[in-house]
Amino acid sequence: MHDFALIFAGFAVGLIVGLTGVGGGSLMTPLLIFGFGIKPYLAIGTDLLFAAFTKMGGTVSLSRQRIVPWRLVGALSMGSIPAALATLCVLHRLGPADPDVQKTMTLALGLALLLTALSTLYKAVRGKQVPRHLADAQLLAATSPRHWSLPLVFGAVIGTLVTLTSVGAGAIGVTALMLLYPLLPLPRIVAADIAYAVPLTLVAGLGHASLGSVDWPLLAKLLAGSLPGIWLGSQLVHKTPDRIIRSLLSVLLAYAGVKLITI
Repeated sequence: MHDFALIFAGFAVGLIVGLTGVGGGSLMTPLLIFGFGIKPYLAIGTDLLFAAFTKMGGTVSLSRQRIVPWRLVGALSMGSIPAALATLCVLHRLGPADPDVQKTMTLALGLALLLTALSTLYKAVRGKQVPRHLADAQLLAATSPRHWSLPLVFGAVIGTLVTLTSVGAGAIGVTALMLLYPLLPLPRIVAADIAYAVPLTLVAGLGHASLGSVDWPLLAKLLAGSLPGIWLGSQLVHKTPDRIIRSLLSVLLAYAGVKLITI
Protein backbone atom coordinates (compact mmCIF):
# COMPACT_ATOMS: atom_id res chain seq x y z
CA MET A 1 0.00 0.00 0.00
CA HIS A 2 2.88 2.35 0.85
CA ASP A 3 4.50 1.63 -2.53
CA PHE A 4 1.22 2.30 -4.36
CA ALA A 5 0.87 5.63 -2.52
CA LEU A 6 4.36 6.66 -3.67
CA ILE A 7 3.60 5.70 -7.29
CA PHE A 8 0.30 7.60 -7.18
CA ALA A 9 2.04 10.64 -5.67
CA GLY A 10 4.57 10.52 -8.50
CA PHE A 11 1.77 10.32 -11.09
CA ALA A 12 -0.16 13.26 -9.58
CA VAL A 13 2.90 15.51 -9.38
CA GLY A 14 4.02 14.48 -12.88
CA LEU A 15 0.59 15.39 -14.26
CA ILE A 16 0.68 18.83 -12.60
CA VAL A 17 4.23 19.45 -13.86
CA GLY A 18 3.20 18.55 -17.40
CA LEU A 19 0.24 20.95 -17.25
CA THR A 20 1.85 23.93 -15.53
CA GLY A 21 5.64 23.45 -15.34
CA VAL A 22 5.31 23.75 -11.53
CA GLY A 23 5.28 21.03 -8.91
CA GLY A 24 8.47 18.97 -9.15
CA GLY A 25 10.08 20.42 -6.03
CA SER A 26 7.26 22.68 -4.82
CA LEU A 27 4.87 19.79 -4.24
CA MET A 28 6.98 16.64 -4.13
CA THR A 29 9.52 17.73 -1.51
CA PRO A 30 6.90 18.80 1.11
CA LEU A 31 4.89 15.66 0.26
CA LEU A 32 7.89 13.43 0.93
CA ILE A 33 8.71 15.25 4.18
CA PHE A 34 5.21 15.53 5.64
CA GLY A 35 3.34 12.72 3.90
CA PHE A 36 5.96 9.97 3.96
CA GLY A 37 8.29 11.06 6.78
CA ILE A 38 11.43 11.39 4.64
CA LYS A 39 14.26 13.46 6.16
CA PRO A 40 14.57 16.92 4.52
CA TYR A 41 18.06 16.39 3.06
CA LEU A 42 17.06 12.99 1.58
CA ALA A 43 13.78 14.41 0.26
CA ILE A 44 15.60 17.29 -1.47
CA GLY A 45 18.34 15.11 -2.99
CA THR A 46 15.89 12.46 -4.21
CA ASP A 47 13.46 15.05 -5.54
CA LEU A 48 16.14 16.72 -7.66
CA LEU A 49 16.76 13.49 -9.61
CA PHE A 50 13.01 12.81 -9.64
CA ALA A 51 12.51 16.20 -11.32
CA ALA A 52 15.38 15.63 -13.76
CA PHE A 53 14.11 12.28 -15.09
CA THR A 54 10.43 13.27 -14.97
CA LYS A 55 11.03 16.49 -16.90
CA MET A 56 13.31 14.67 -19.33
CA GLY A 57 10.28 12.57 -20.29
CA GLY A 58 8.15 15.69 -20.59
CA THR A 59 10.75 17.44 -22.71
CA VAL A 60 10.72 14.60 -25.25
CA SER A 61 6.93 14.87 -25.57
CA LEU A 62 6.94 18.68 -25.82
CA SER A 63 9.84 18.68 -28.27
CA ARG A 64 7.84 16.44 -30.60
CA GLN A 65 5.07 19.04 -30.47
CA ARG A 66 7.68 21.68 -31.50
CA ILE A 67 6.81 24.11 -28.70
CA VAL A 68 10.11 24.16 -26.78
CA PRO A 69 11.89 27.54 -27.26
CA TRP A 70 15.46 26.21 -27.08
CA ARG A 71 16.96 29.72 -27.25
CA LEU A 72 15.46 30.50 -23.83
CA VAL A 73 16.55 27.15 -22.42
CA GLY A 74 20.18 27.84 -23.37
CA ALA A 75 20.20 31.39 -21.97
CA LEU A 76 18.86 30.36 -18.55
CA SER A 77 21.14 27.31 -18.36
CA MET A 78 24.24 29.48 -18.84
CA GLY A 79 23.43 31.17 -15.54
CA SER A 80 21.92 28.32 -13.54
CA ILE A 81 24.37 25.46 -14.04
CA PRO A 82 27.52 27.34 -12.88
CA ALA A 83 25.55 28.62 -9.86
CA ALA A 84 24.41 25.06 -9.04
CA LEU A 85 28.01 23.78 -9.20
CA ALA A 86 29.22 26.58 -6.90
CA THR A 87 26.44 25.84 -4.40
CA LEU A 88 27.31 22.13 -4.44
CA CYS A 89 30.92 22.99 -3.55
CA VAL A 90 29.64 24.86 -0.48
CA LEU A 91 27.41 21.92 0.50
CA HIS A 92 30.34 19.51 0.14
CA ARG A 93 32.24 21.55 2.72
CA LEU A 94 29.35 21.95 5.18
CA GLY A 95 27.67 18.56 4.73
CA PRO A 96 23.98 18.17 3.77
CA ALA A 97 23.00 16.35 6.98
CA ASP A 98 24.32 19.09 9.30
CA PRO A 99 21.39 20.39 11.46
CA ASP A 100 22.11 24.03 10.57
CA VAL A 101 22.22 23.18 6.86
CA GLN A 102 18.93 21.26 7.13
CA LYS A 103 17.28 24.21 8.93
CA THR A 104 18.53 26.61 6.25
CA MET A 105 17.23 24.30 3.52
CA THR A 106 13.80 24.02 5.15
CA LEU A 107 13.47 27.77 5.77
CA ALA A 108 14.64 28.65 2.25
CA LEU A 109 12.20 26.12 0.81
CA GLY A 110 9.30 27.59 2.79
CA LEU A 111 10.09 31.17 1.76
CA ALA A 112 10.47 30.09 -1.88
CA LEU A 113 7.08 28.40 -1.81
CA LEU A 114 5.34 31.45 -0.31
CA LEU A 115 6.92 33.72 -2.91
CA THR A 116 5.80 31.40 -5.68
CA ALA A 117 2.28 31.11 -4.26
CA LEU A 118 1.84 34.88 -4.29
CA SER A 119 3.19 35.30 -7.82
CA THR A 120 1.13 32.36 -9.12
CA LEU A 121 -2.09 33.70 -7.58
CA TYR A 122 -1.40 37.19 -8.94
CA LYS A 123 -0.91 35.80 -12.43
CA ALA A 124 -4.11 33.76 -12.17
CA VAL A 125 -6.26 36.65 -10.93
CA ARG A 126 -4.76 39.74 -12.55
CA GLY A 127 -2.56 38.43 -15.34
CA LYS A 128 -3.39 39.22 -18.93
CA GLN A 129 -4.33 36.38 -21.26
CA VAL A 130 -1.66 35.98 -23.91
CA PRO A 131 -2.65 34.53 -27.33
CA ARG A 132 -1.57 30.90 -27.58
CA HIS A 133 -0.61 31.03 -31.25
CA LEU A 134 1.89 33.56 -32.67
CA ALA A 135 3.29 34.20 -36.13
CA ASP A 136 7.04 33.64 -36.64
CA ALA A 137 7.89 37.35 -36.35
CA GLN A 138 5.80 37.68 -33.17
CA LEU A 139 7.43 34.56 -31.71
CA LEU A 140 10.92 35.97 -32.32
CA ALA A 141 9.99 39.18 -30.49
CA ALA A 142 8.34 37.22 -27.67
CA THR A 143 11.53 35.19 -27.05
CA SER A 144 13.79 38.27 -26.81
CA PRO A 145 14.44 39.40 -23.19
CA ARG A 146 14.45 43.07 -22.20
CA HIS A 147 18.22 42.81 -21.66
CA TRP A 148 20.62 39.97 -22.56
CA SER A 149 21.95 39.72 -18.99
CA LEU A 150 18.58 39.15 -17.30
CA PRO A 151 18.26 35.42 -18.19
CA LEU A 152 21.78 34.85 -16.83
CA VAL A 153 21.01 36.62 -13.54
CA PHE A 154 17.65 34.89 -13.08
CA GLY A 155 19.25 31.58 -14.03
CA ALA A 156 21.99 32.00 -11.39
CA VAL A 157 19.47 32.79 -8.64
CA ILE A 158 17.30 29.82 -9.60
CA GLY A 159 20.33 27.51 -9.83
CA THR A 160 21.38 28.38 -6.29
CA LEU A 161 17.87 28.00 -4.88
CA VAL A 162 17.22 24.71 -6.68
CA THR A 163 20.44 23.16 -5.39
CA LEU A 164 19.66 24.18 -1.79
CA THR A 165 15.95 23.34 -1.70
CA SER A 166 15.01 21.40 -4.90
CA VAL A 167 12.45 24.20 -5.52
CA GLY A 168 12.78 26.82 -8.23
CA ALA A 169 13.38 25.13 -11.56
CA GLY A 170 9.60 24.87 -12.00
CA ALA A 171 8.08 27.13 -9.39
CA ILE A 172 10.32 30.19 -9.55
CA GLY A 173 11.34 29.33 -13.12
CA VAL A 174 7.82 29.79 -14.51
CA THR A 175 7.50 33.10 -12.68
CA ALA A 176 10.87 34.29 -14.02
CA LEU A 177 9.93 33.29 -17.56
CA MET A 178 6.65 35.22 -17.30
CA LEU A 179 8.55 38.33 -16.15
CA LEU A 180 11.28 38.02 -18.76
CA TYR A 181 9.05 36.99 -21.67
CA PRO A 182 5.56 38.44 -20.98
CA LEU A 183 4.42 38.01 -24.62
CA LEU A 184 5.26 34.30 -24.78
CA PRO A 185 2.21 31.96 -24.82
CA LEU A 186 1.71 29.85 -21.70
CA PRO A 187 2.29 26.45 -23.38
CA ARG A 188 5.72 27.64 -24.58
CA ILE A 189 6.58 29.04 -21.13
CA VAL A 190 5.69 25.66 -19.61
CA ALA A 191 7.73 23.84 -22.28
CA ALA A 192 10.75 26.11 -21.74
CA ASP A 193 10.55 25.69 -17.98
CA ILE A 194 10.36 21.89 -18.17
CA ALA A 195 13.23 21.60 -20.69
CA TYR A 196 15.50 24.06 -18.89
CA ALA A 197 15.01 22.25 -15.58
CA VAL A 198 16.44 18.98 -16.93
CA PRO A 199 20.19 19.84 -17.00
CA LEU A 200 19.92 21.98 -13.84
CA THR A 201 18.18 19.38 -11.66
CA LEU A 202 20.38 16.62 -13.11
CA VAL A 203 23.58 18.46 -12.15
CA ALA A 204 22.22 19.35 -8.71
CA GLY A 205 20.77 15.87 -8.18
CA LEU A 206 24.00 14.06 -9.09
CA GLY A 207 25.84 16.42 -6.75
CA HIS A 208 23.50 15.45 -3.93
CA ALA A 209 23.90 11.77 -4.88
CA SER A 210 27.66 12.13 -4.37
CA LEU A 211 26.86 13.39 -0.86
CA GLY A 212 24.76 10.30 -0.15
CA SER A 213 21.49 12.23 0.01
CA VAL A 214 19.47 10.27 -2.58
CA ASP A 215 17.13 7.37 -1.75
CA TRP A 216 17.33 5.26 -4.94
CA PRO A 217 14.47 2.78 -4.24
CA LEU A 218 12.22 5.72 -3.38
CA LEU A 219 13.24 7.46 -6.62
CA ALA A 220 12.34 4.38 -8.70
CA LYS A 221 8.82 4.22 -7.22
CA LEU A 222 8.18 7.91 -7.78
CA LEU A 223 9.35 7.72 -11.40
CA ALA A 224 7.08 4.72 -12.07
CA GLY A 225 4.16 7.11 -11.55
CA SER A 226 5.57 10.43 -12.72
CA LEU A 227 6.68 9.47 -16.24
CA PRO A 228 3.16 8.49 -17.38
CA GLY A 229 1.81 11.50 -15.47
CA ILE A 230 4.01 14.10 -17.17
CA TRP A 231 3.39 12.50 -20.58
CA LEU A 232 -0.37 12.92 -20.06
CA GLY A 233 0.01 16.46 -18.73
CA SER A 234 2.20 17.56 -21.63
CA GLN A 235 -0.41 16.23 -24.08
CA LEU A 236 -3.16 18.26 -22.36
CA VAL A 237 -1.19 21.50 -21.90
CA HIS A 238 -2.94 23.24 -24.81
CA LYS A 239 -6.36 22.59 -23.22
CA THR A 240 -5.52 23.64 -19.66
CA PRO A 241 -7.72 26.28 -17.99
CA ASP A 242 -4.63 27.92 -16.52
CA ARG A 243 -6.44 30.46 -14.30
CA ILE A 244 -8.16 27.68 -12.33
CA ILE A 245 -5.08 25.46 -12.09
CA ARG A 246 -2.81 28.32 -11.01
CA SER A 247 -5.29 29.42 -8.34
CA LEU A 248 -5.48 25.92 -6.85
CA LEU A 249 -1.73 25.48 -7.12
CA SER A 250 -1.06 28.75 -5.29
CA VAL A 251 -3.11 27.50 -2.32
CA LEU A 252 -1.12 24.23 -2.21
CA LEU A 253 2.21 26.07 -2.41
CA ALA A 254 1.24 28.53 0.35
CA TYR A 255 0.13 25.69 2.62
CA ALA A 256 3.38 23.78 2.10
CA GLY A 257 5.45 26.95 2.57
CA VAL A 258 3.81 27.84 5.88
CA LYS A 259 4.28 24.28 7.19
CA LEU A 260 7.99 24.31 6.31
CA ILE A 261 8.61 27.68 7.97
CA THR A 262 6.74 26.79 11.16
CA ILE A 263 8.21 23.31 11.83
